[in-house]
Parts: sequence; structure tokens; C-alpha cells
Amino acid sequence: MRILIANDDGVYAPGLAALHDALADYAECTVVAPIQDMSGASSALTLDRPLHPVVLPNGFIGLNGSPTDCVHLGLNGLLDPVPDAVVSGINLGANLGDDVLYSGTVAAAIEGRFTGRPAFAFSLVSRSPEHLSTAARIARTLIEAQDRLDLPERTVLSVNVPNLPLDHIRGIQLTRLGHRRRARPPVKQANPRGKEGYWISAAGDAEDGGPGTDFHAVMQGYVSITPLQLDRTFHEAFKGLDRWMEGLL
Repeated sequence: MRILIANDDGVYAPGLAALHDALADYAECTVVAPIQDMSGASSALTLDRPLHPVVLPNGFIGLNGSPTDCVHLGLNGLLDPVPDAVVSGINLGANLGDDVLYSGTVAAAIEGRFTGRPAFAFSLVSRSPEHLSTAARIARTLIEAQDRLDLPERTVLSVNVPNLPLDHIRGIQLTRLGHRRRARPPVKQANPRGKEGYWISAAGDAEDGGPGTDFHAVMQGYVSITPLQLDRTFHEAFKGLDRWMEGLL
């Protein structure tokens, strides 16, 4: 089995190395990751300049592009043979609820939807690498068991691992996405030359984080697995829109 590993924290990130080490003796793993931190890049593609892959001394491939660029190139000509599956992470920081709209980690997995196998996005609910070994062990366990999955094509599994030692993990829960409150206001600052700018601030706290959500699971010490679908159509809105459209034209 051939696995393409990507991330959004960058090719030098400790989570990427931990994920590669966890899977290296299970499958033929190739890493293609952004040269620099691309957190929050979502599914951006680079269309205004060429992309230049660079093979690093450890064999990882760094790319001057986004997480989606990395997987896009990896599945469409950069790698031969083409990988069988895509695994993204391990992200340092949660990807819960609305985070998946912005996450480059999740976006890399989404770009892996064409392989025919479910793509995985792994996140550790911490900015510290202290318990990366826990997330790496969980990742290995889930990837080893993937052949038993029975899921529709183009399914992405977003996995969030609590920031705990492995023996403190209470289990695994299947969850839905919760929702966050609006993000905190941007921080306005002036540089030494007086030019004003804004820093995007922290994400909002959980607003919908009760039982059954990814927020609740990780807070209770469980690994959260949330299946994501790519059909963004709001089917429940059809009835109301049908009535609204009557007689408009």
C-alpha cells in the first residue's frame, strides 16, 4: 500500500514526522508538505506561480504551495506510482466544528478524495507536541483497521485526539461537527513605520458543543471521529426555496 502524507503545519513540523514514523513500517509512505506553515489555508490552490518540489535530506518533499497543492500534485503526476490513500497531519491544534472550513489539514485530506479510499485528517488538541505519541499511536491503529471500513466514496474522516497520555484516553466516539461562536475581533496594530494592520484573532469558543459533538468527545477524553461529506448542498432548504421562487420570474 502507498500512502501520501501531507499537512498544513509545514514539512519541518514535528507532527508530520510523528505521523510518518507511525506509518513507515506499515505502508510505503511519501511525504509532500508545504515548505512553510500554511495553517488556515483551507482548500486554496496556487494558480499565480509555478510550484517547485524540493527533496529534503530526510526524503520528505517540500513544496512552495498550499496543503491542497501538495496532494493535488502528489496524485496528478508528481508521484509514480500514484498513492493509494491520503493521510494528513498530525496537526498541532484542534480541528473541531467550524475549524474544518479553514483547516489546511482537513483540506489536504479532502483533496485525497479521488483515491477511492477514505482520507484521514489527524489533529492533536494542543499546540504542544508533548502528547504527539498518543496521536501517532491512534493514527496507526485507525489506518491499520481501514480495510474494514464500509463508507461511500469521497468520505473524509476528521480525527481529533485529546491532549492526554495514551493510557488516559477513554476510547473512541463517532461524532458530528459542533459549532463555534463568532471569532474574537481582529487585533489592530501599527508597525514601527506607523502603518496600521490587523492580526486575525482566536477562534470562538464552542456554542454547540453538547453530547454527540466533536467538542464534547475530546473534552471527555475520547478520540473524536467525524465523517465529512463533500456535498455542500443544503437539501433541507429546498422546500422553503421552492416556495420563495414561485412567481419570481
